[in-house]
Amino acid sequence: MSKPQDEPQDDARARGGASGFLRSETGIRLISAIVMIALALGTTWQGGAVFAVFWLAAGSAILFEWIAMVWIARRIPSVVAGALAYTAFVLAHLTGWPPVALTAIALAGGALVVMISTGWRDRIWAGAGYAVALVVVAVPILVRDHPALGALGILWIFAVVWGTDIAAYFTGRALGGPRLWPRLSPNKTWSGFAGGLVAAMLAGFLLGLVARLWGQHPPFDLWALTVLSGIASVVGQLGDLAESALKRHFDVKDSSRLIPGHGGVMDRLDAFFAVCLLIGLLMLGLSPFGILAG
Repeated sequence: MSKPQDEPQDDARARGGASGFLRSETGIRLISAIVMIALALGTTWQGGAVFAVFWLAAGSAILFEWIAMVWIARRIPSVVAGALAYTAFVLAHLTGWPPVALTAIALAGGALVVMISTGWRDRIWAGAGYAVALVVVAVPILVRDHPALGALGILWIFAVVWGTDIAAYFTGRALGGPRLWPRLSPNKTWSGFAGGLVAAMLAGFLLGLVARLWGQHPPFDLWALTVLSGIASVVGQLGDLAESALKRHFDVKDSSRLIPGHGGVMDRLDAFFAVCLLIGLLMLGLSPFGILAG
């Protein structure tokens, strides 16, 4: 007779366990990750203004975190000036302004951010932060709207960055071994680095293969895309280490607390920034030769 009374108590404990997990640090981190992935993929699929606004917000958040982290005196004016410049850049791109006008807007915004600061130290750090955030704002938008790249180009960046991050974490935990760079990031290992590199190359190859099966035509053949994925993985991991060095220099654990369970936007997009920088430079260098010409 006591069993029917015990079952509701067990159900309550089960519900409490699930609820407790969702409220735990791991649960909050998982929920945040799911939301971020959904937003990134959803806006990539949508494209246009929705996609542009998403990365405008991400870049502006990075500038805010950077300015706060490096202790610039005139923080609010610097962030506002940078965000307005990014907004002008996005609006100009969406309304079809030519590349020379976009470049002028980007340079004018950077000059304004630098001039707002006082002293060479603040000006250098403010200018660097503006440039980093500009890459995150501009390159995804230019890639998404590029006729030879489009949504597939963004998905490739996601595949390389996420594949590297996930594989490096689990490979490093499983195999351990010598530390990659203990002074900057004591938890990263050479085994994790290698695991991330292999995963990125495999992800790039598979994405290119699937794209061709679906009738898409990436600007690189499968083997070139695989090699480029490996290079991007290395660059992304270097970007991660660079942000670790920056945080260690300014003695902060996270760039901010904007993302529950994950720290700041810059913490999540350090490798993404590095890969975007690589792709932006490739677009500039290869376009004159017709490889990535718009």
